[in-house]
Amino acid sequence: MRVTLAGLRIVVYPNDHPPAHVYVLGPRWVLVVELLDLQVREAIRCSEHEARKVLRLVESYRDELIDAWRRFHG
Repeated sequence: MRVTLAGLRIVVYPNDHPPAHVYVLGPRWVLVVELLDLQVREAIRCSEHEARKVLRLVESYRDELIDAWRRFHG
């Protein structure tokens, strides 16, 4: 599943592993965010400022993103 929010791509990969998480793809960076505790799992070239913005965005759509994760992974 891929959606675009605020100019960022948010991706749930169907063949991924727990815990529930999403990949947020920015213009030149990637952030992996765990959905249940809203923690950054991995940051590739992402500033702290951008990471905070992404966490707020993911938090506001967390229920929908968890539903998407569960559709793929049960």
